[in-house]
Amino acid sequence: MKRSKMSGVVLIFMIVSLFVFSGCGGGGGGTAALPGGTVGGGAGSGVISGTAVKGPMDGATVRAYAISNGTKGMQLASAMTDSQGNFSMTIGDYTGPVMLLMSGGSYTDEATGSMMTMGMTDKMTAIIPMMSSGETVTVQVTPLTSMAQAMANNMTSGMTTTNSQTANTSVGMYFMVNDILHTTPMNPLVTDSGVGATQDMKNYGMTLAAMTEYAKALGMPDSSGIVTAMMNDASDGVMNGMMGGTSITMGGGMSMMGGGTMMSSTAGTSGLATAMTTFIGSPMNKSGVKAADMSALVSQLTMTNGTI
Repeated sequence: MKRSKMSGVVLIFMIVSLFVFSGCGGGGGGTAALPGGTVGGGAGSGVISGTAVKGPMDGATVRAYAISNGTKGMQLASAMTDSQGNFSMTIGDYTGPVMLLMSGGSYTDEATGSMMTMGMTDKMTAIIPMMSSGETVTVQVTPLTSMAQAMANNMTSGMTTTNSQTANTSVGMYFMVNDILHTTPMNPLVTDSGVGATQDMKNYGMTLAAMTEYAKALGMPDSSGIVTAMMNDASDGVMNGMMGGTSITMGGGMSMMGGGTMMSSTAGTSGLATAMTTFIGSPMNKSGVKAADMSALVSQLTMTNGTI
């Protein structure tokens, strides 16, 4: 009888232990809820790949963040770009909007042909409005996606799926690029890159080149600073050299006292149009794209009141 009772106790203990350990294991299918997104308990297979372009970013770090309540949340993954700006990372089975943030690295400046290093305080960003668990997406991280992210972040409720979609679309319409997140910018430093390129790809590539040409005209030592300035300008939805009611310095910050080089009120409008025309006619433009190919976008930038 004693042995029988002892066997029963051991059996009960084993059953209870099984339930306890199965409930605490790391491979379960339960989910941890995030406001605006969900992270599953399994390994998952979601992948974000793409290209960081200011020309192509070499050796930059791209980090993916969950977006929680319209703001940047926990980091999901990170990756380094190769010499062509390409990156790829696995984010498990996260579901929800994602913010990408790129820092560091170097690039060939379109206007000068010089190799430049991304400024320490300069970043490029992008928002993927929604990802499903296990989904694979390929995106671009550029000055235009950065402007859209800054705009969405400043909207009521922040970087929600709806705001992110609106900002991506609005910035695209402003620069006549149908889809800034997925369209590959033409690289004007590559010989005949305009041959076979769509108008969207030409508009995208020439807009990025125009930014570097504008930075060159101002004598900026690193053209990555123009990205930060354009992000700040776009954040309130109007390209007028102001962030809200405050003037923007070309170093990327703001100034109430006028210190440093102040961003022109026409930098993001006719200033870019003039810079684009200058670049098209320069020997740095090896794409084969002519002024006539860009006349619609140049005209739009010249005539706009700056509203994105």
